[in-house]
Amino acid sequence: MTNKDMFDEKRQHLANLSDEELKDRFWQLAEEIVQPLLDLGHEYTSPSIERSVLLRMGLSSIEATAVVDQVLKHDLMGKGAGHIVYRIAKENDLDIRTAGQELGDGNHWDQVLEIFKGGGHNE
Repeated sequence: MTNKDMFDEKRQHLANLSDEELKDRFWQLAEEIVQPLLDLGHEYTSPSIERSVLLRMGLSSIEATAVVDQVLKHDLMGKGAGHIVYRIAKENDLDIRTAGQELGDGNHWDQVLEIFKGGGHNE
């Protein structure tokens, strides 16, 4: 069997699709491939990963460690430390670094718990 024959045989199920249908099929398959990676990212994290995220958001190592310690204390590791800092910054009109510093100092945790454990719809 030649390469041309193999190509024609393997593309039979796609031959009658329009460009738009091919595009939709591509994105459907791409989502199927990426979804397990996203699921892993949501389910598995660690303090070191969360500290790394916070460092990239502009917090110092000491500030990042303080935030992660608070996240662990409040059993919110699955929500993501960076996500928590971002939401508090957004909710309180703070810049990211200030929000992180304040969270590391023990502030805003009642609000964090309300957002992430309270309503569910706010996540």
